Amino acid sequence: MTEPRYDVIAIGNAIVDVMAPCEDELIDELDLNKGGMTLVDEEGARRLYDAMGPAKEISGGSAANTLAGMSALGAQCAFVGQVAKDQLGDVFSHDIRAVGIDFDTPAREGQPSTARCLIFVTPDGERTMNTFLGASQFLPPAALDDELIASASILYLEGYLWDPEEPRSAMRRAIEVARGAGRKVAFTASESFVIDRHGDDFRALIEEGKIDILFVNEHELASLTGESDFNAGLAALEGKVPVIVATRSAKGAVGIANGERAEIAAEPIEKVVDTTGAGDLFAAGFLTGHARGESLETCLRMGAICAAEIISHYGARSEADLKALVAEKLG
Repeated sequence: MTEPRYDVIAIGNAIVDVMAPCEDELIDELDLNKGGMTLVDEEGARRLYDAMGPAKEISGGSAANTLAGMSALGAQCAFVGQVAKDQLGDVFSHDIRAVGIDFDTPAREGQPSTARCLIFVTPDGERTMNTFLGASQFLPPAALDDELIASASILYLEGYLWDPEEPRSAMRRAIEVARGAGRKVAFTASESFVIDRHGDDFRALIEEGKIDILFVNEHELASLTGESDFNAGLAALEGKVPVIVATRSAKGAVGIANGERAEIAAEPIEKVVDTTGAGDLFAAGFLTGHARGESLETCLRMGAICAAEIISHYGARSEADLKALVAEKLG
């Protein structure tokens, strides 16, 4: 097996996050699902954008956020995702490359336009997300470079992107390429509604032994296994997935790797400002540790440190030096 060129290559939604603080009254006025994620069409996205206060635009998407965290920790990463040939497509491409991630998927001509997520952040730190998925839903299998997929130690797949047919086919092919090259496949379930729609597919991938590392939160774990009890849910997956990582917000996280179990507390922080990207950055810390051969507990701690940093400010990109922060906290 050749030495991997990348620690992780991820396939995910190429989304530009448009984020602005707001008061609860605006959430009510716009009739938004506070704290949730709602899919909107292009017209809806334009209407909400017009209602927003001064906003910050930055490349986002769950897997891309994870890679940005990994890159900040010193990992070598590449991203595969679809943007359109438009202004937001340029914003995404520039931003992701600027943080040291290789991104070479050709932009798509014509409609729909580049995906965007309009994020309203209320004073309590809750983020209300309204996502227009646009061009990100049209990533074709032909956009995959088999050599690129095979050159990463870990292939990381974003559950959100399982919904549309083209990217789902692309990810299925990527799994086969990665496994054929002797690489690991990591998968994040993304959100319970994704499991509600595609749980049978995910359970089949697990039963067939095609997932090596699985990221879920406690709600996703319950949806995936049908077990309302957290430990019963873990037990249902144990032995089927070599590495299971289950996060529990303020209650910390649990990892199970080849029969070994580790549990860590959440990192203490003074104030939760914005929970955007907490799970993405947890995955960043964990995967970086895993790629370096760190212990299960250390990988979990790295995830918790990165997640705590991200929820202490607006946005899903770190503001502190993550590498220095992790080194300091791990002592």
